[in-house]
Amino acid sequence: MITFRENCFILETDNTSYIIRQNNGLLIQLYYGSQITMANPMPLEHKQAVSYGVEVVYQKETSPLSLDTTCLDWTPVNKGDYRAQAVEVFGPNGYTSDMRYIGYRIEKGSIPPEGMPGAYHGNETLIITLSDGQGIEAELYYTVYEKSNVITRRVKVKNTADKPIEIRKLMSMQLDLPDSQYTLHNLTGSWARECHITERLLTVGEFRFGSTTGASSNRCNPFFTLCADSANEFSGNIYGFNLIYSGSWEGLVEVSPHGLTRVMNGLQSQQFCWPLSPNETFSTPESVLSFSTLGKNGLSQNMHHFVSNHIVRGYWANKERPVLLNNWEGTYFDFNEDKLLHLAENAAELGVELFVLDDGWFGDRNGDNAGLGDYNVNRDKLPDELSGLSDKIEKLGLKFGLWFEPEMVNEDSDLYRSHPDWIISTPGCTPSKGRNQYVLDLCRTEVQDYIIEQMSATLESANISYVKWDMNRHISDNFSPCLLNQGQFAHSYILGFYRVTQVLMERFPQVLFEGCSSGGNRFDLGMLCYVPQIWISDDTDAYERQFIQAGCSYGYPQSVMCCHVSAVPNHQTGRTSQLESRFDVAAFGILGYQMDSTKLTEGERKAVKAQIAWYKQHRKLLQFGNFVRLKGISKNTKGTAWQIISDDKKSCVAADFMHLIEPNGMQPIFRFAQLDADALYQVEARQQYLDIHCFGSLAGQITEGVGCTLGDSVCVLPSEQEEYTAYGSLLCNAGIRPKQIFMGSGYNSQVRLQPDFSARLYLATATDK
Repeated sequence: MITFRENCFILETDNTSYIIRQNNGLLIQLYYGSQITMANPMPLEHKQAVSYGVEVVYQKETSPLSLDTTCLDWTPVNKGDYRAQAVEVFGPNGYTSDMRYIGYRIEKGSIPPEGMPGAYHGNETLIITLSDGQGIEAELYYTVYEKSNVITRRVKVKNTADKPIEIRKLMSMQLDLPDSQYTLHNLTGSWARECHITERLLTVGEFRFGSTTGASSNRCNPFFTLCADSANEFSGNIYGFNLIYSGSWEGLVEVSPHGLTRVMNGLQSQQFCWPLSPNETFSTPESVLSFSTLGKNGLSQNMHHFVSNHIVRGYWANKERPVLLNNWEGTYFDFNEDKLLHLAENAAELGVELFVLDDGWFGDRNGDNAGLGDYNVNRDKLPDELSGLSDKIEKLGLKFGLWFEPEMVNEDSDLYRSHPDWIISTPGCTPSKGRNQYVLDLCRTEVQDYIIEQMSATLESANISYVKWDMNRHISDNFSPCLLNQGQFAHSYILGFYRVTQVLMERFPQVLFEGCSSGGNRFDLGMLCYVPQIWISDDTDAYERQFIQAGCSYGYPQSVMCCHVSAVPNHQTGRTSQLESRFDVAAFGILGYQMDSTKLTEGERKAVKAQIAWYKQHRKLLQFGNFVRLKGISKNTKGTAWQIISDDKKSCVAADFMHLIEPNGMQPIFRFAQLDADALYQVEARQQYLDIHCFGSLAGQITEGVGCTLGDSVCVLPSEQEEYTAYGSLLCNAGIRPKQIFMGSGYNSQVRLQPDFSARLYLATATDK
């Protein structure tokens, strides 16, 4: 709900209030936090009776007010606020711009920015109009998403003068908080190490972060939080921020000498310059803001609800996703139709529903140095082309999916030989390669059209139900001959990319598109407006994935995270972990397998069949239930724990992950969270199957009485059975004491055998009393 009274704009969600006061043209930020009832604004107002020191008094009407000591929702430029500015517009009179309030309107629903994705099904939108009286006008958009406890913000600038101007910086939002006792949490990393949690205690000064790579990047995800000193996973005040954008971006948190905190995010200002002729406008991407008193989990659940109900859209929104097998790590480029069909047949027997053919199906593509940009099928590998292969796959009872990397081209390709000018390249400078490839210039409409038509023709040529859209390098050599100003390059590329994706999604609305960029290099809300799921990392190691998936969960629901079980030793870390442990982690997302499944032992096949059957049985809960982190995670902890619970609290899956085993250590207690205290639950551990050969010579001590010996080709050891009946209050407060963990000697069916990086999953189901 949005109301205006006593010169105050009051924006309310179910649990939060956001209050701005208009005072002599200034937009003063009075409050953002838990929902409050305001009789009048006086208790919230900044009191300043005299000017002091070297502070600049803004104007006579507001004297002795100084902008530098005031919480502002948008600040005039060069008028005495010496903190970071949200806008830099260069006009005939330089940069000074005294943007002042001139009016407002309130409209129903959401109003997305031009040419970019935006959130949908908002409740109301407030538009505040500002003008500097010199030909620059701005509209500030605030949209309320009440059930999600989210407010989105964006800005549109118009040149109302008779001369051109240049926008050199324009953030999507500015938020000033009256205190500074916060810790900044970012999700940082690199390839195969995405979304690791980085914490920084705020001190006086600026901290800038973001991406200059041309994508939202694996270096720093656009999601970040400010946590009050006392905040933990379940309690405490926390602010969360994100950006609905897929390109280079910028975030800033600044603590002033007076203890105020300024937060901004938006387009990357480095090398940005956007000219505006008279009557032209420019819009920013949408910024996302949320607040919770219920700690990090509370903020996460706000964001999860927002993504699920206001970002992901179309046919696959809230629709259960298939279990897939991707051939990449099983074959890499070395495959033919017979090998693929053998893999698919084997996958179908295991219960897989979708077979995905990855890189190498087109052009002269037998390695990563040729073929990108061409869409002709490699007939040496696939003599019956995609249509023949997909028909044979479907006869096995599987859907068929295909990998693309549409934005890229190899020098050794027909496309490059025909259009060498289509790559991103700066005149007079030799272009740099990444993964042996160049980036196509998506600023150019003819390049966009080529991708649209080639992908459309391919998707129409066969029964293709799924697309994996990849992007395997950063952008360099930023230049496009179609632009008036090269400061427009980074944003123009993304606008071109959005046009391509928008057209293809509209043409193929029931195809399941999955985003990918060498894993999580473009994992953001902008992408999720087009694709319902993203491959969050190329790293499938069971241990590393706990950090990656936990990090992602702070801002994104598990329904958008693709998680695969792969072979060991792991191809990214070289680490070996139990097959069951790899599944236990991957089950907390969109499940897939990425391996040569024909090489599984009989014991492993039994385990995988059981995994897939169990996942399908609980798929709706696992994909769309409410994700809760029961424990935080760091490299110093012995493990972590997660939980997914249904809206009605009648069913729950929880995981207890162990990192390194401690010989003869403590026997842990496992506690659930957010169950119905008065409901009676049946709790059971998921049955796991451990390949006895993994235990080497120790196997001789633990096979007695299990009906097999170490010499048998098939010998799987079922995990201990655990079942409890208990009330929710007991499960959440006292917790359960699982069966004794293996202590280094002595084993029977009542002992939990858990090596390094292992886990247990527990299913809790409410029963009739």
